[in-house]
Amino acid sequence: MTGNHQIDQQPKEIVSDIQHIIDNARNNAIRSVDFERVQMYWRIGERIVVEEQGNKERAEYGISLLKNLGKALQKEYGSGFSERVLRLARQFYLTYPIRNTLRSELNWLQYRLLIRIDNSAKREYYEREAIKNNWTGRELERQINSLFFERLLLSTDKKAMMEIAREERLPEQPNEIIKDPMVLEFLGLENRPSYRESELESAIIAHLEEFLLELGSGFSFVARQKRITLEDDEFFIDLVFYNRLLRSHVIIEIKTHELTHEDLGQLQMYVNYYDRNERLEYENPTIGILLCTGKNDTLVKYALPDNNKFVLTSEYKLALPSEESLKTEVEKVERELQDESEVNE
Repeated sequence: MTGNHQIDQQPKEIVSDIQHIIDNARNNAIRSVDFERVQMYWRIGERIVVEEQGNKERAEYGISLLKNLGKALQKEYGSGFSERVLRLARQFYLTYPIRNTLRSELNWLQYRLLIRIDNSAKREYYEREAIKNNWTGRELERQINSLFFERLLLSTDKKAMMEIAREERLPEQPNEIIKDPMVLEFLGLENRPSYRESELESAIIAHLEEFLLELGSGFSFVARQKRITLEDDEFFIDLVFYNRLLRSHVIIEIKTHELTHEDLGQLQMYVNYYDRNERLEYENPTIGILLCTGKNDTLVKYALPDNNKFVLTSEYKLALPSEESLKTEVEKVERELQDESEVNE
């Protein structure tokens, strides 16, 4: 019986192995073609800049050069070589002037998104995160448009963010990877005042891949409506995840109203339960996140212990925030941090 079982399994194993070989070869071929395209546009950009520099005494030359080039090349090679694309190639070379710094993991669409970012630290952050998390062009665009960098900056400082992005160290505190607010525009829900918690939870499960992308690096889904029993009472935890970078379970409770101290008490109870009954010796303390429509920092401060680092609150938004509103929030946080450092000196 055992021998027949092994014979039955062998073809499946070899089929799986060969499929893996084929898929890897195809992916490598696509990546190779994509990187050739990236290098092609870099060389085009370099040639344009060199030509402009050689004729720098004629200011109008650069304008006419791209216009005439676009007409000639588009006629021969199509819209991928229009004047607009040539301007992007030029900007690409100026943004990445050293060819050896180009990364084969990134395609032309991703580089087009990156060169629009003026801030070098912000651009480097997205570049490294896109490679580390294997983001597609669409995913990278979503992270930029949802102001991923700025929202994380509201929770932690730029130095810590860049050290983690550069893999100089692993995240040590929950606030180094947890964003506030969380943007859930991918759920496709109308931006109306109220939803039932079950509606929001169901929408998250239906868009779990996008929600994991919003949560950030290292998250995996564990359970929905996780039942725990305390003597004769049953409780159900909305969502449970695990983060391999922090080596912690992450409990998320969804509240479709503004924060209350009862909500914080309930979440703290769930965190305590997981720490005492589920956490293994090598794992770090459980993290609790209260996802709510509006939070009260003063209430959090007085409802939780002074040394609390593992129960966090995060507002959720069903539409992308405006860059201006988030910029104001970032500047406010930076001012507060500056004031705190001056007081401690």
